[in-house]
Amino acid sequence: MSISALAQDATEPAPSTAVLQALPQPIIVCTDARQIVFVNYAAEAFFGASLSVLTRQRLDDLIAFGSPIISLVETVAQRRAPMTEYRVRVGSSRFGDERVADVFASPLSDSDGRIALLIQERTMADKIDRQMVSRGAARSVTGLASMLAHEIKNPLSGIRGAAQLLEQTVAADEIPLARLIREETDRIVTLIDRVEVFGDERPLEREPINIHVVLDRVKLLARNGVARGIGFSEEYDPSLPPVFGNRDQLIQVFLNLVKNAAEALERTQKPEIRITTAFRPGIRISVTGVSERISLPLEIVIEDNGPGVPADIMPFLFDPFVTTKTNGSGLGLALVAKVVGDHGGVIDCESRPGRTRFRILLPVASGSLMPNEEIAK
Repeated sequence: MSISALAQDATEPAPSTAVLQALPQPIIVCTDARQIVFVNYAAEAFFGASLSVLTRQRLDDLIAFGSPIISLVETVAQRRAPMTEYRVRVGSSRFGDERVADVFASPLSDSDGRIALLIQERTMADKIDRQMVSRGAARSVTGLASMLAHEIKNPLSGIRGAAQLLEQTVAADEIPLARLIREETDRIVTLIDRVEVFGDERPLEREPINIHVVLDRVKLLARNGVARGIGFSEEYDPSLPPVFGNRDQLIQVFLNLVKNAAEALERTQKPEIRITTAFRPGIRISVTGVSERISLPLEIVIEDNGPGVPADIMPFLFDPFVTTKTNGSGLGLALVAKVVGDHGGVIDCESRPGRTRFRILLPVASGSLMPNEEIAK
């Protein structure tokens, strides 16, 4: 049975209604005058309102002004034929962020004028796709680093040695110039060392780790260092199973994210970094070299109330050498994405002025109990 046929009987207590309610995609049924007459559970969650509230509104009240969804419904009502809009920005008074989605619209019958909308959010899929592109860019950097690192480091060591000798022999007013040569040489070597990390393909030493122990260590380090004077809050799910990971690398990942958040909060009044963890079943991805799809139920979010990431940077945020900092190398987030990828996870970012959220999804350690799962006796 088609979605249109199911939605036609959605207001009646029938098995078709149960099917609509079970679908994970938001479904809205409205009249040709765009009065909402039915939404499923997923639509209630998507818009953050109940069925009784939503059915008292018109689609125009729910969807942001000028949205292609309104014109899509108008066209379907006129033509009485199904249509699809891909990669539509869905804005609503019910949530702050715009979400990218594919929207399918179909008339329910030739007589009653009702139209069914199915919204397939693309946000996570697009972010994972962008991250795969970023990893490809990182691999390109890896190849470049492997080819040039040895050839560059050798002459740099000679330049540094010569600069040290010059510091001891030149006139006093020329010492700062010799020191500048040495310091810049050291900076280039440090940059090459960081790039070489992308080429490290050795298998990780991993074990089951309580992610909250890692986050507590990160918070302790940050409060006494890069995030001194910034308020911290946390909301942990104590039932989370362990992640199969490398403790030191995970500490580095989250410390880097907290450091970035702290630097973004330098001019923010009442700066705050919020750390949350949760269990989010239902997200599964395919990973190269693994035949089965991997579930990523462990969610860790680092959120700050800073000015946000510039919109023109967002699509390339995890690419190497992309940075908003004056003296930044642009390798920090690229390295974070690599380490998260090495752990079989994904990272994404949502940002607007006043709120930036880095979300990491990780798999659980093999054999770990899920929340509410009991040991068979």
